[in-house]
Amino acid sequence: MTFARESVLKKTDGLTDEQLREVLVGSGTTLLGLVHHLTFAERVWFGHHVAGGENPGDVDMTVPEGRSTADVLAGYRAAIEASDAAIRAAGDPAVPVAVPVLGTAHTLRWVLAHMTSETARHARHADILREQLDGVTGR
Repeated sequence: MTFARESVLKKTDGLTDEQLREVLVGSGTTLLGLVHHLTFAERVWFGHHVAGGENPGDVDMTVPEGRSTADVLAGYRAAIEASDAAIRAAGDPAVPVAVPVLGTAHTLRWVLAHMTSETARHARHADILREQLDGVTGR
């Protein structure tokens, strides 16, 4: 999961605020929107379901107006740190989550697998968006 997280962040390196917010696909997805979405996914799955904290709410890809690029990127880094702390605190991957998901008490292992695939999928989206922006490919 760490590799996928780092790959998403790497795709933002060297781009302007305008480039990070540029809509290149019909869905309206942007690189910064992907980071925003993954921030909330980290907080929902690890902060809420695994650690039992408050549910942060919606997990969409719309960056609120007025939210700076620096804040979005710092928020993702902070969410990753908090998620890693929740994973360490839970310890055993077989432990059930603190807050069931739609009535199902998945395990930490299940959440790790889910978030690894979620982050990797969005890292691939970021690859495509970055290539469209300036031709940069690869990790």
